[in-house]
Amino acid sequence: MKLFIGEGNPHCLKVLAALELSGVQCETELVKHEEKVVPYLTHPVLPVLLLPSGQHLFSPNSICQYLFDVSGQKATDATNQWLEWESTNLQPAVLQSLQLVALQGKRVEAAAVMKEPLSWLEQSLSKRKTSFLTDEVVSVADVVLWAALYPLLSDSAFEPGDLQVVCAWFERVCSVSACQSAALSVLQGKGVEALKSFLQKQPVTHAHRRDSPSNNTEAEDSERELSPEEIEEAAQVYSEGLKDFTVVTERKHPVLPQEGKRNVLITSALPYVNNVPHLGNIIGCVLSADVFARYGRLRGWNLLYICGTDEYGTATENKAREEGLTPQQICDKYHCIHASIYQWFQIDFDFFGRTTTQHQTEIAQDIFWRLHERGFLLEDTVEQLRCEGCQRFLADRFVEGECPHCRYPEARGDQCDKCGRLINAVELKNPQCKVCKETPVIRSSKHLFLNLPKLEQDLEQWLQTSTAAGDWTTNARNITRSWLRDGLKPRCITRDLQWGTPVPHQDYKEKVFYVWFDAPIGYLSITANYTDQWERWWKNPQQVELYNFMAKDNVPFHSVVFPCSLLGAQDNYTLVNNLIATEYLNYEDTKFSKSRGVGVFGDMAKDTGIPSDVWRFYLLYLRPEGQDSAFSWTDMALKNNSELLNNLGNFINRAGMFVSKFFDGRVPEMLLNDDDKRLIAQVCWELKQYIQLLDKVRIRDALKCILNMSRHGNQYIQLNEPWKKIKGGDEDRCRAGTVTGVSVNVACLLAAVLEPFMPTVSLNIRSQLQAPESSSRAMLSGPGAFICTLPAGHCIGTVSPLFQKLENEQIEALRKRFGGLQPEEESAELKTPSNSSVTVESKPNAGAAQHTPASGNADPERAKQLTALVAEQGEKVRALKAQKAEKSAIGVEVAKLLDLKTQLCLAEGKTPEPPAQKTKKK
Repeated sequence: MKLFIGEGNPHCLKVLAALELSGVQCETELVKHEEKVVPYLTHPVLPVLLLPSGQHLFSPNSICQYLFDVSGQKATDATNQWLEWESTNLQPAVLQSLQLVALQGKRVEAAAVMKEPLSWLEQSLSKRKTSFLTDEVVSVADVVLWAALYPLLSDSAFEPGDLQVVCAWFERVCSVSACQSAALSVLQGKGVEALKSFLQKQPVTHAHRRDSPSNNTEAEDSERELSPEEIEEAAQVYSEGLKDFTVVTERKHPVLPQEGKRNVLITSALPYVNNVPHLGNIIGCVLSADVFARYGRLRGWNLLYICGTDEYGTATENKAREEGLTPQQICDKYHCIHASIYQWFQIDFDFFGRTTTQHQTEIAQDIFWRLHERGFLLEDTVEQLRCEGCQRFLADRFVEGECPHCRYPEARGDQCDKCGRLINAVELKNPQCKVCKETPVIRSSKHLFLNLPKLEQDLEQWLQTSTAAGDWTTNARNITRSWLRDGLKPRCITRDLQWGTPVPHQDYKEKVFYVWFDAPIGYLSITANYTDQWERWWKNPQQVELYNFMAKDNVPFHSVVFPCSLLGAQDNYTLVNNLIATEYLNYEDTKFSKSRGVGVFGDMAKDTGIPSDVWRFYLLYLRPEGQDSAFSWTDMALKNNSELLNNLGNFINRAGMFVSKFFDGRVPEMLLNDDDKRLIAQVCWELKQYIQLLDKVRIRDALKCILNMSRHGNQYIQLNEPWKKIKGGDEDRCRAGTVTGVSVNVACLLAAVLEPFMPTVSLNIRSQLQAPESSSRAMLSGPGAFICTLPAGHCIGTVSPLFQKLENEQIEALRKRFGGLQPEEESAELKTPSNSSVTVESKPNAGAAQHTPASGNADPERAKQLTALVAEQGEKVRALKAQKAEKSAIGVEVAKLLDLKTQLCLAEGKTPEPPAQKTKKK
C-alpha cells in the first residue's frame, strides 16, 4: 500500500493525520501537483492511495475512511453523515475561503463565507454530550472536519466569530499528536501561505450554489485576482494564434472503441414509450447527456451516445387498452413521437433505438441463463395483488396505497416516494388498482428472484472502486448507500404479464421479465442494433468509461439491480463508472400533469414559438443538480431577456457589428495593452474553469462560466468605448481596432463553449464570424486555451441578432395556456419527494382560506396524515430560520406550512382562521 501526497495540498492534511492515527503501515511518497498518479484519469489528482489490489482511491474522505476501516475502526451511520456534510456543505465553503485568504488577502469576506457552516457546526456540537463528534475518542469524522478547518482556524488573523463550542472541540483535536505532525508536514509552519501554489491551480469555488438561481443578473461570483505571470502567459498563448489543428468534421459510423483513445459510452435512462416526456424528463436524462456528449466530442473523445424507448410492461398494455390499439402499435406510435421530440430539442444521439427487438430477447435471455447456471436465481411463491375488475395481477406501479412505514397516502407498489423505502405491494394499506380504482385481492403465484444478498459482497467491492474513481452525484451515492445500509433482499425478476421479454425457462413460459430487470439490458440490445460489434463497448471495462444519466428515482436500479445482474452473469461486462442523477424539475408551484393540462410537454414546446436553443438554455440553467427546482415562465422571460439578449447576444452582436461598420468587415490589427491582456486572462480563466466543471459533469455551473465570459466582454467594451475612439486620431483608431479585434475573438470562443448547450446559436455565431472549423476543437483541447482564431485581416460574414425578446403579453398567454383548468375548490394535492420537502400541487388563491367554510365532514385519516406533514414542514421552517437562510427561501416554506395547516383544519371539519394581516410601521 502506498500513499501519494503533494506539497501544500490541504486535502493531504486529512490523510496524513488519518494514516498516523490509524497506525496502518503504508509507504508515503511526495509528488508534484501536475504528476499523474492515476493513469486512467484525465487530470492529476492528489492525494492517492494505491491499494494492494492495484486499485486507486483518490477521494480524501474515502482514503481516511479506508485507513480507519483497515485499523478496525469501522464507520458508523453518524460518522458517514458527518463525512457527507463535510464534502457537500463544509468543503466548498472552506475552499472558497482559502482562495479569498491566500490569493486575495480577504479575510473578512472569507469569514463571511464560513459563517453559515460554522454556525451550523456550533449548534450541532452544542447539543452533543461527547468530547468529540461521535464518541469520547477521535473518529474519522473528527479528523476530516478538523483537517478541513485547520488552515483557517489556526490563522490568528482569521476571525470566524463567537464559536466557543467549535473552538473547544477544535483545540481537543489539535492536541492529538497525529494531527500536529500532519499539520507541520503539510503547512510547514507557513500557515495559509503554504497552500497558495495549490489554490492557484483550482477553479474558483462558490459555497452557495442554488438550483433555482435568483433573478440577479449581475455577476454573482467574486472576480478572481490574476497574477502578472498568469496575465502574460494567457496573452502569449492568445497571440500565438491558431496553429495547424486536424479536426474530424464528420462522424463515421459505427463508432467503436479505439486503442490509445479515451472511449466514452453514454446512456440516458430509457424513457417509457407509453407517454409524452415533459420538461423534467428531458432535462433529467436526454438533454443533460446530450450536453456532455457534445462536449466530449469537442474534446476529441471517442464517444458513443445511445438511448431508446423502453417498450415492455404493464404501462404499455394499459395505454394500448386506452387507445384501442395493440401494444406493438402503441410502441410504434410513441417511439416516433419521442424521436421527433428529441430531434426538435437537438438531442444528438449516435443511435436512438427501442427494446422490442430480437436482440433484446436474445441478450436478456442469455444474461438470465448465466445467472441461473451460476446459482444467482431463487424460486419462490409470492403473494400478489390481483384486480378482479381488470382480471389480472397488478404490476407494482399500477397499485398505490398508504405506505406501511411513513403513512404517505400515495405510495407505489414497489417504493414510497416520500421515505424512499422499498415496499412489497401486498404491504400497502388500503391498496387501489390505478386503472379501475377497485380494491385488489391477494393471490399466490410462483416467481423467480435475483439473489441480491448472494451478490452483495461483489457489489460492494465494485461500488467502492467505481464511486471512488468515477463521478457519482451525491444523491446517487446516498440512494445507493441507503439500499445497502438496510441489507439487500432478493428481487423478483418475473411478472404475470403478456407484453414483455419471454422467460425462457420451461416452468415460467407464461411469464415475462420484470421491466427493471429487462429495461437496462436495453442499453446493450440497442447498441447491438446499432452495430454487430456491440460487445466491444459492453464487454470491455478495461477500455470503456460508462456514463449513465437519469433522474434520481432510477438510481437504485442502475447502481444495485442492473450491476448485480451483470456481475452475476460473469461475462466481463462494462459497468457504470459515472452515475449522474438529477433531482426533480417541477412546473411553477405544482407538478407536471398531462391529464390536467398542467406544464409543458415535449410535443408542445415547439408550438410556443420559442426556439429550441432557448428551451435548452433555460432548462440547463435550472438543472436540478442538488435539490428540486421549478420551471417559471416569468423567470424564463427574465433569463432570456437579461442573460441571452442583453448579456450574451448584446456582446456578440456589438463585436461583430464593430468589425462590419468600422473596419469594412475585416478584423483589425491588435496591439495589446495591459487592459487587453487582463481581459484575455479573465476569459481564459473562465474557459479553464468551464472545462474542469464539465469534465466533472457540473453542467449548470459550466453554463455560468459562459455568461461570465460575455459579461467580462461587455464590461471591456463599455470601458474602452471603441465607438468613440474610432472618431479620434490615429492612436485612438488603433485602440478601437484592438478592442474590436479582441472582442470578436472572444465571440468566437463563446461560439465554441456554447456548442454543447445551444448548438444552433453556436453554429450561427461561427457562420456570422466565418470562424475556422478547427477553432472550437483547438480552444477546448487539453486544459483549454483562448486563442486568436480570427487574426487581423480575417473577413467576417453578415452579422445579425441572435435572440428575440420575450414580451410580457406572450409569457402571460403561455402561462395561461399551460396552467391547466382546475376548479377553485379542488383541494391541493401533495407530493412529498424522498428528500422530505413538501410541494403543494395547486396554489391556493390569496385569501381563500379566510372564506372557506367548515366542511362539516371531518376526515380523521386525512387529518392524521396532514398532522404529520405539518409537523415535518414546521421542522423544516425552524431549521431554515436557525440556519439564517434567505428570507425568500423561508417565505416559500412558510407558505407551504400555512397551506398545510389550512388543509388540516378542513380535514378536521373546522373553519380555517384568516391569515394575520401585517401592518406597516410608520
